[in-house]
Amino acid sequence: MTTTALTAAKFEETVTGNDIVLVDFWASWCGPCRQFAPVFEAASEKHPDVVFGKVDTEAERELAAAAQITSIPTLMAFREGVLVFAQPGALPAPALEQVIGAVRELDMDDVRAQLAAQHPEHDHEHDHTEGSEL
Repeated sequence: MTTTALTAAKFEETVTGNDIVLVDFWASWCGPCRQFAPVFEAASEKHPDVVFGKVDTEAERELAAAAQITSIPTLMAFREGVLVFAQPGALPAPALEQVIGAVRELDMDDVRAQLAAQHPEHDHEHDHTEGSEL
């Protein structure tokens, strides 16, 4: 597997349509981004079951803004459509391998339960409007 260029049009579909998606937000003028690119590419070869997406923040300014990217490179990891990791800075290969391993090992039922506890207003299984007629 190699890396895939992601655009605003393909971003959500890619993130929600795959189990594990890593996204590298980068720009061609960014030295650390250029250093991280071969590490990211090599990891994509080692993990064919993971989608490795790259977002050019110069070409995809609106997408970068929507993702609240303030520093590049920034690596994001999504599991089952949920953002589970986001960190700016170029990672060395062993650290990237640790992130991939940790994302693989996540108990997504537990992650979703934690998210629901943090944001009860997004929990659609329970009616939080006691006494009101909807």
